This record gives sequence, structure tokens and C-alpha cells, in this order.
Amino acid sequence: MKFRGSTQEKKQNNVMMLVFVVLLAVVLAAVIFLAVKKHRADALTGNEVSTETAADTGYPGAEKWQEGTVSYNGKKYCYNTSIKTYLFMGIDQEGPVEPAKDGISGGQSDAMFLLVENTKDKTISVIAINRNTMTEVDAYNGNGDYIATEKMQICLQHGYGDGMRTSCLRSVDAVSRLFYQLPIDGYLSLNMGGIPILNDAVGGVQVEILQDLDWESRGVSLKKGETVTLSGNEAYVYLRARDVEEFNSATLRLERQMQYLTALFTQIKTRDVAAVMQMYDSFEEYLVTNIEFAGLAEELMECKFDASRMYSVPGEMQEGTLFEEYIVDDTALYEMILEVFYEPVED
Repeated sequence: MKFRGSTQEKKQNNVMMLVFVVLLAVVLAAVIFLAVKKHRADALTGNEVSTETAADTGYPGAEKWQEGTVSYNGKKYCYNTSIKTYLFMGIDQEGPVEPAKDGISGGQSDAMFLLVENTKDKTISVIAINRNTMTEVDAYNGNGDYIATEKMQICLQHGYGDGMRTSCLRSVDAVSRLFYQLPIDGYLSLNMGGIPILNDAVGGVQVEILQDLDWESRGVSLKKGETVTLSGNEAYVYLRARDVEEFNSATLRLERQMQYLTALFTQIKTRDVAAVMQMYDSFEEYLVTNIEFAGLAEELMECKFDASRMYSVPGEMQEGTLFEEYIVDDTALYEMILEVFYEPVED
């Protein structure tokens, strides 16, 4: 097998790395960090973190979703107004965040997840969005001028922007359209170069290797069945490598990434406050967000999350003209939206 990062290392743009594990960990770190230093002025790449919400930026849809009831298969549902939804993205850029050189170089969002907080029952749900999901994307030219809205891979939307706030807001719009104009309360993106930093900041993450992985240029060789405390470099490979000759090989990688997420979550909860504060400091330059962490901190600390609340946009991968295309099952997506974002109405 040929793994991305060995003989085909230069073709990394098609990798669907699951950097959500890093994003979730960053939020958990920020929760503790900001609970201790609530009045600290957060800075990302020299700019203050925006505290605007999606509604503040002119994002439509929230009021519409809260109106009335919907009927499906003989049952009525109403939108759960206790829901708060955040878009998390992992961007295929190695270094710290910096403005894109033009309007088409913002970087692809190779990982996209919705974190759904239910403030009523104190639970968190997570919805994975396949980076190859075919949906409406707003295309722009190098000068930043709008060209047209076309059906393409959703990961491309982030590239049409500045690599920072504008790219994130356009990705929010694309995801919202995919979810029938779902209101999204905020976003957080992380450049993938932060993976080794996070892993080493928590002292390494222990996993039982699920698949043989070799990445020669990074000096990493992992064997199935071994129990390993991953170094930062090994964690990077464990989360990113896949067999590029195997159709839909991201499925096996997804299993590894979810395994890593569970172990990472457990590990972070054992850290003391000083260690978590230091970890958060190491990530600031890799992040772009409009989430006001101080307010979110108090809420997330009380929420429950487990594997039963993991979802993915339903669909099927197909071979496209040039790349794999993930075709959404619209009926199944609608049913998932009702399950996660709606409540049944009693007659």
C-alpha cells in the first residue's frame, strides 16, 4: 500500500485529515484557561478575537428556524431553541495563521465538524462533514470578486477568501446552506501544524495502533496491535496518513481519529490548570475564531459527550471526473437534522 506522506507526499491536498480532535481539545483547554484568566485579551496573529456571532455578521435563518412546527412521517417537530451550533474546521496549512496572498489561496478545510450544544439537557453532539461533500460553494477570483455559486466539494469554500475571517464566514454560509439554512453561532479554525504541539503539550496520547502506517520522510513507522504513547510527529501521521490507492480510505482513518479523540479527551481532563494554560498559549497563532470563550467556558464544563452523540452527514462516496465526490443522502440528512436540532411536539 502507498500511504500519503511517503511516495505521494506532495499530493496532500486531497487528504481529509480529522483535525477536529485538535479543535475540540483547544476549546477544552480554553475553557479552563479563560475560567482562570477571564479578562485576558485574546490575540490571534496580532488581531483581537472577534466576539461577533453569526447573526451579527448578517447571517440569516435563525428566526425562520424557530417559527412554528414541521411535519414528517405523521409527526410534528419544533426547533429546539436551547441549541447552540459552532463550526470547527481543520485547514490544510502547516504554519501559523496569516493572510492569504490572494482571494483563492485561503486553504482548504480538510476537516469540518459541527459542535452542537444543548443548553437544556447539558449535552454536546458532534456532526462530521465529509470534506468531499458536494454542495453549493461561492466561487471568487484572485481579486476577491464573486464569480458564481457552483456545486463542488465543500472543503473548497474556505480557499475562496483571506484564509482568516472572510474564509471562515464563507464556510459558515456553505455549511448552513447544506443544512437547510441552519443558524450557526460561531466558528473556529485551526491550521494543521498545531497537531504535534497539542499532542506533546499533554505529554503524548496512548493508543493501540489500528493500522500499519509508514511515513518515511517523517521517520514514523507504526505497527497494528502495538500500544504506543504517540509523540507529536507520530500523532500527526496517525491522524493524516491514508492509503491513497484505496477507494474511500478515509473510513479507516476516521476510526483512528475517533480513537485518538477519546484518548485525548481523557488525557486533557487529568491536566492541572497551569499546564492547560500553557497549552492554550502555544496554540493562539494557529487559530482563527469568533467564539467568545469566556461565555462558552462555563457552559461546556457542565456538558456531557460520548460516542452515542457522534453523527456524520449521511451519503455515499463516488468517483468523480477528477476527485472523489461525496453525494449526500438528502432524506437521511433531513431525518438527522430533526433528531439533533428538533424536538417532537406532543398532540
